[in-house]
Amino acid sequence: MNKRTLAILAAIGATAIYGVNHTIAKGVMPNYVGAYAFVVLRVIGAATLFWIISFFGPKEKIAKKDYLRMVVCAIFGMGLNMLVFFKGLSLSTPINSAVLITTTPIIVLILSALWIKEKITGKKVFGIFVGLLGAMGLILFGSELRHDAPNIPLGNFLILMNSFFYGTYLILAKILISKYHPFTFMKWLFSLGILICLPFGYTELTEIEWSLLPFDIVWRIAFVIIGTTFCTYLFNIFALTQLKASTLSAFVYVQPLIGILFAIAVGKDALTAVKILSAALVFFGVYLSSRKTKPNL
Repeated sequence: MNKRTLAILAAIGATAIYGVNHTIAKGVMPNYVGAYAFVVLRVIGAATLFWIISFFGPKEKIAKKDYLRMVVCAIFGMGLNMLVFFKGLSLSTPINSAVLITTTPIIVLILSALWIKEKITGKKVFGIFVGLLGAMGLILFGSELRHDAPNIPLGNFLILMNSFFYGTYLILAKILISKYHPFTFMKWLFSLGILICLPFGYTELTEIEWSLLPFDIVWRIAFVIIGTTFCTYLFNIFALTQLKASTLSAFVYVQPLIGILFAIAVGKDALTAVKILSAALVFFGVYLSSRKTKPNL
């Protein structure tokens, strides 16, 4: 199995985790853990895990000329991105969040063309358009999973902002990952993430009543820290070593599909012809966007 195939599998794995996360994380907020406190737990947990596995990687130092880019990357990828997404998810619904993030590839395409002069092919644009049709089909013709959403308009706006911040992070990370090992890169980004997020979540963090948390909430928190944060960022940063940022971002279209399938598995939704058609469009769109047409895609 070549590295490109492994990169695609890693991207699919990260997307699958993100897909179920919309429902799993929503069950924790805001009754047990505040959105900002949840983000602080994520960055602390991930930073700890990346520092542990970094001992198995090469010993590298960050060049002084990359300090500023590293800080900016952490602000967008481990700070603003997580803060607005979890706050938006706490205000909106899992299905809304799963679909609204499908704007990420469009943002990445634009930023890639503007910042790093990445060539955008007609096939890639068409693939993203097809995937968007499928993703929108899931939300326009599907029912909401939950109704505990106190401010859906604001929540949706914050989730859309997350797409911009995450897209910016992918572009910045693509530039840096060619110079540093993923373990080195991620341990420093998440360490910086703690400094960025702690001022926002410290108060909520102190309000968590740990002794009263039921097991169902504890495993959800663990899943978000280990799966949604540590594993997904590791998978995506590896995928980014073999794929273009715009190609990787296209996998976001699979998230609504996985979110719906997960909801069906737990009895929160039903399978319909519309959802089957939408799923087919999502997969076809991702296929077109990720298919290699030239060397070094």
